[in-house]
Amino acid sequence: MADVGSAGTFTLGDRTLNRMGYGAMQLAGPHVYGPPADRDMALTVLRETVARGVNHIDTSDYYGPHITNQLIKEALYPYPDDLVIVTKLGAVRGSDASWISAQTPADLIAGVHDNLRNLGLEALEVVNMRGMFSALGPAEGSIEPMLTVLADLQRQGLIHHIGLSNVTPTQITEGRKICEIVCVQNWYNLARRDDDALIDHLAADGIAYVPFFPLGGFSPLQSATLSAVAQEIDATPMQVALAWLLQRSPNILLIPGTASVTHLHENLAAANISLPDYAIARLNTIGAPDGGSG
Repeated sequence: MADVGSAGTFTLGDRTLNRMGYGAMQLAGPHVYGPPADRDMALTVLRETVARGVNHIDTSDYYGPHITNQLIKEALYPYPDDLVIVTKLGAVRGSDASWISAQTPADLIAGVHDNLRNLGLEALEVVNMRGMFSALGPAEGSIEPMLTVLADLQRQGLIHHIGLSNVTPTQITEGRKICEIVCVQNWYNLARRDDDALIDHLAADGIAYVPFFPLGGFSPLQSATLSAVAQEIDATPMQVALAWLLQRSPNILLIPGTASVTHLHENLAAANISLPDYAIARLNTIGAPDGGSG
């Protein structure tokens, strides 16, 4: 049985998190919209996640919308004392399942209250402000107006800690002048390593880095090198990709998502994998500038 504690812990604000967490996005329906095909299975996955020692769940009220947070409340409330639920703001969903930027003060205030209501909380532990300047990745633009709103909500006691998502190093620097930033959540995995330098910089400052799409997202990682290493150490390619992230830097917190108990167990088992140096060297070529996709 997987021991998520094997991956170690990281202090986020005033909370201690197991580095192997869980992302709830896939619990919603197709395209992260509407109800899950199997509601009972979604509830089972959430309960099994916590039963296996995970104490960090990543979510958002625009998953569904509202549905993922409602599932979390139904499955886990009253919440274990050590459970940290991290949510994010910055978008809403259209009736056609589109993603619509929602970053005005009114949007952000409404988003906080939607999360509070659907999760059944009086305060949100961590809220990530997601930059929606570009659908393809972060793009420059001031985040001061949005973060000022969140900092005010923090002073009101509705938010304990603030993080950033889909942002550039310049925006992180700007954000840290406005309020304490406890985590950064960007697109990063074995094959997409634009944030290599950023991860090291954040680690030096004690700030968590939480890669979204750690397994490639909607297009799973495909690499002959990854598959070969996995076969050699008797693991699945996705387990190796997660283990590589855990060994990449001690400030990396993982939130792989799934709607399957079987896949959940497989993901969590990556916490027990220690990749040998030769394997890491080979895997590092996948995301190197001249390494292509492997």
